[in-house]
Order: sequence, then structure tokens, then C-alpha cells
Amino acid sequence: MKVDVLLGLQWGDEGKGKVVDVLTPRYDVITRFQGGPNAGHTLEFNNIKHVLHTIPSGIFRADKINIIGNGVVIDPSIFKTEIDSLLKLGFDLKKTLLISKKAHLILPTHRLLDAASEAAKGADKIGSTLKGIGPAYRDKIGRDGLRIGDILSNFEEKYKARVKQHTDLLTNYYHFDYEEALRDYEKTWFEGIETIKQFQLIDSETVINKLVESGKSVIAEGAQGTMLDIDFGSYPFVTSSNTITAGACTGLGVAPNKIGKVYGIFKAYCTRVGSGPFPTELLDATGQKLRDVGHEFGSTTGRPRRCGWLDLVALKYAIMIDGVTELIMMKADVLDDFDSIEVCTKYKVDGQLTEDFPYELDGNVEPVYESLPGWKKPLTGVTSEKNFPKELSEYIQFIESKLNVPVRIVSVGPDRSQTIER
Repeated sequence: MKVDVLLGLQWGDEGKGKVVDVLTPRYDVITRFQGGPNAGHTLEFNNIKHVLHTIPSGIFRADKINIIGNGVVIDPSIFKTEIDSLLKLGFDLKKTLLISKKAHLILPTHRLLDAASEAAKGADKIGSTLKGIGPAYRDKIGRDGLRIGDILSNFEEKYKARVKQHTDLLTNYYHFDYEEALRDYEKTWFEGIETIKQFQLIDSETVINKLVESGKSVIAEGAQGTMLDIDFGSYPFVTSSNTITAGACTGLGVAPNKIGKVYGIFKAYCTRVGSGPFPTELLDATGQKLRDVGHEFGSTTGRPRRCGWLDLVALKYAIMIDGVTELIMMKADVLDDFDSIEVCTKYKVDGQLTEDFPYELDGNVEPVYESLPGWKKPLTGVTSEKNFPKELSEYIQFIESKLNVPVRIVSVGPDRSQTIER
């Protein structure tokens, strides 16, 4: 058996949660391998919308094992809120959700450092969700982080030592007023620590490899998107972890030769939340129409998403980096009412045409479009590929011809039932 990987190919928010939920009947184990609670995976079924921030998207399927891997950073207070809301819906995850001892903790002071850092940047701020993810990963790389396994021994001593370092920074470097906010955060945070203690804390790399060796099927669920990868995204406007396929190896402890299928998810258009370059962004009525029809607001922050046409230069680059074997196109129904649909197939960089993704997306990068006819028909009731409008089939074929990877699934609505396999 291999570990299959499912990840976003754009700037996040592609609809990964829904796809994992649709695919989980085929898998025994669902894992999260990186990111923190800045990720919001939205699943909608039985007319109820569920947003998951830390927990893998397979928890709504009975008899599945869900594992939070070592590459994830966990905020105990957010984790507790998530667990409590799921309990109210009748989902008790204590037997089915396992947590890596090597996953790092987001401390209350990480959130304060996040806010202080963004405030200090002023107009040059990154657009952080202010959840403390960046500072938590910074401590991890600096070898100062606290991990889930630390909860089990001398935790209070370790916690106080780390918080002292953080508050010294907040006072002496950022000159940031933190006392009241820290008291508020700590109350719910330590309640979250007690919640975490109720779960199975495991050596996840050993458990996952043994599951694979025993013949169990495993899918690894990524957060954010490839264009937010710390190494290969639109730096510095990126997240703090490796969102690409290679991140599944380091975020779960599986070898590269254990990776099987790589499902790459993209929207039929493009969106981005927060600051940073976005070549195909539409700052006009068309962009607003995409936002309104697609309900493009962040599932974690509620921030309006920036919207634009599909960017095949960036998508082709993401497919190369990730080794994508199958594509999944989301939100095709958002394009139902457009007379024509533009697709970026090249960039013009300093006057030269290129299909290669550049070192930096700056003001010298200009998208070059090809126009395709819209289908002008509602897709939400379509249940089979044979009922696709001709123009939708042509849109998909055009994308496949440019990317040389098949589009296997097309989503035509938010519900898990509105997912069509080709």
C-alpha cells in the first residue's frame, strides 16, 4: 500500500475538506500533515455546514482512523472548541482521533507575537490570520518549541520558561501591551490542554508506517495551497510550512517511495486571502461577481477573498512541484452565468512571453489570456458527466491539454453529493 496525498494547487481555499470527505470511504486512515488552525476546511452535507480547523476531514465517516501528524501546529483552545462543537453534533472522537506527540503547540504568547509582528510591519504586513502559526513554526525551527509529548512530563516548568522568553520579546523589542490578553488566552488554552490529554497521543510516524505495512489505505490531507508553500510559494506572502507533497513525507514520517496518488485540487477560477501578488486578480465587477456567487469569504477569518481568472502558469508550476497524478476541479458552478471565461496561459515578464513561473511575482508580471465560451446553464442539478454542457466539457479539455494531467472529479455545488467523477 501507498500513502495518497490530497492538496491544494493554488493559494488555499480550494475545497480540500469536501473532497477528502468524498474520498474517505475509500481509505482506512485520514491524516493531516502540516499547517495550523489558519486552515478552515468546510464540509457541507445534510444541509449542515461544518468547518474543521485542526482535525482531519474524515471524522464524519464512521470507523475511520484520523491522525494529526507531527507537521501540524496545534492551538489547544481552538482544538477544544472544535471538539466541543462536534460533541454537540454527536461525534465523540476519542477512539478515532490520534495525535502525534511530535506535533508542536501554539502557545498563547505565539498569538501575541504574531499580532505584535504584524503591527510592527505596518503597510508591509504579510496578512497573517494572527493565530500564532508563524511564531510557533519559528520556535520549532529555532529548537525552542513545545510539543504535544511535553504535556506528559514537567510541562508547567517548560511552559513558564518559554513564555518568559516570549514576554521579554514582547516587552523589550515590540513594546507590546500583552498582560490582559495573555490572561484571557491562558484560561481557555489550559482547558484545551486538559482536552488533549483525553486523546491517544502517539508516535505517529511509527503508527502510520505500521498501518501502511499492514495493508491499510492512507490519505494525507494538506492545508493551505502550493502557492503558499514556504519554499516554493509567492514568498514572503506565504504560510510557515511546506504545503507540497514533500511536506507529507516530513509531516507524517513516511518515505518518498511510500507516496502513491497525488490528488491536486484547484478552483475553476482563482482566489487569494490576505496580502501578496495575484497576477489574475480582478478588481472590477467581474471579480465582485465571482466573490458573491462563490461566497468567497474565509472559513476561518471571514475575510473577503480576492478573486480572478484561472492561472494555468501557476497551476502548471504547482503540478510540477507536487507530482500531481489526478486533478480535481472545484466550484465549476460559480462560472455558470458568464458569457465568456478567460484563462491565463502565459505571463509577459519584462516584455517577454513565458509559460514558466518566475522567481518573483512583481509588477513586471502581466497575465496573457485566452478566451473560452461560457455555458450559461446551471450546473447544480447535474449528476453525470454526460449531462455537462458542451462548453464545460471544452473548458475541461482545454485545461487538460495545457496541463497534461486528467481532471478526474468536477464539483458543481457545495454538498458532498454534487461531486461528479469522470
